[in-house]
Amino acid sequence: MSDEDHHFKSKADAGASKTYPRQARTNRKNESLVIKGRTCKVVEVSTSKTGKHGHAKCHFVAIDIFNGKKVEDIVPSSHNCDVPHVTRTDYQLIDISEDGFVTENVNTMDDLKLPTDDNLLTQIKDRFAEEKDLWRL
Repeated sequence: MSDEDHHFKSKADAGASKTYPRQARTNRKNESLVIKGRTCKVVEVSTSKTGKHGHAKCHFVAIDIFNGKKVEDIVPSSHNCDVPHVTRTDYQLIDISEDGFVTENVNTMDDLKLPTDDNLLTQIKDRFAEEKDLWRL
């Protein structure tokens, strides 16, 4: 299965961790979380009250960011969850080359290929031709 390619694997390196622990009750909607070894974006969080066995539980519903599949997990609210280190870089589109690559404003990125989906490709080219903002389509 191709979605197996994005699992976190432990390797000997400089010691930097791909995740950090955070208590389950502090995780919120739209944040990233590692569920069952997959990096996911949380779309729903619900917390149950303390029950017969002592712990309140957090129920997470999330979407895998690599394959779009829904993932769920239930964790005691006082236990730790793995949270991935996430960095986001926004680029401004300044040019589209003849061979279908884009150019970024400050540091030229000539290895970023345009999408192959015809509908999305048409939207990007049309908005670029009209000199509209391309941060969000």
